[in-house]
Amino acid sequence: MSLSIPSDEYFMEEALREATRAAALGEVPIGAVIVRLGDGAVIARGHNRSITDNDPSAHAEIVTLRAAGLALKNYRLEECAMFVTIEPCAMCAGALVHARLRRLVYGATDPKAGAVGSVMSVVNHPSLNHKMEVVPGVLASRCADAVQSFFRSKRETP
Repeated sequence: MSLSIPSDEYFMEEALREATRAAALGEVPIGAVIVRLGDGAVIARGHNRSITDNDPSAHAEIVTLRAAGLALKNYRLEECAMFVTIEPCAMCAGALVHARLRRLVYGATDPKAGAVGSVMSVVNHPSLNHKMEVVPGVLASRCADAVQSFFRSKRETP
């Protein structure tokens, strides 16, 4: 019997569900999930909570990393992958490197703050010893639309 791990698109759908939860709180709709690579189990879920928690570090990636560390009782997530709807910023990219994630899959690029290649390259920087597989652009248009629609509605609200 072989184990069938769901596709990158499946897990990005899970991250998009988290983004919807963020939007319902009035947060920028970014969501993330962390998956154990061996069996495809979702270890942790999270979404932006900066406004809700009055915490500038409560980005979806950080919230999800914290939950995964607690769930696995380890700050190293070497056998895990993160799926996040938007390219991580410098803070989040640095945290992913420190967590030693093996794989990062993201949806839309972030041309204003992306730190996986758009604005700067924190992940897989040549000076760092930890390298992770990066898969950009999974369900990119849906991920971008979630954020763009959110900000469009903010501009249209008097």
